[in-house]
Amino acid sequence: MCDCSDCEKLLQPYLDRVLSVAEELEAKEHLAACDYCDRRYRFEEELRMFVRQAAAEPMPQELRERLAALRLAH
Repeated sequence: MCDCSDCEKLLQPYLDRVLSVAEELEAKEHLAACDYCDRRYRFEEELRMFVRQAAAEPMPQELRERLAALRLAH
């Protein structure tokens, strides 16, 4: 089983579903045994879900114009 630093390296690829079968198993085993890493995984998973939902919502025209103005001001 991997340690926390190894799990840290596997976390994003695990969330992206791009690990090999062996790496995925290693990550799953570690997450099942390590409360700290499991909480980090759940946080990252929820954060990704939030970002996906936020990106799907249309941006109000006023906000779009304000952001464009900021971009042009610099």
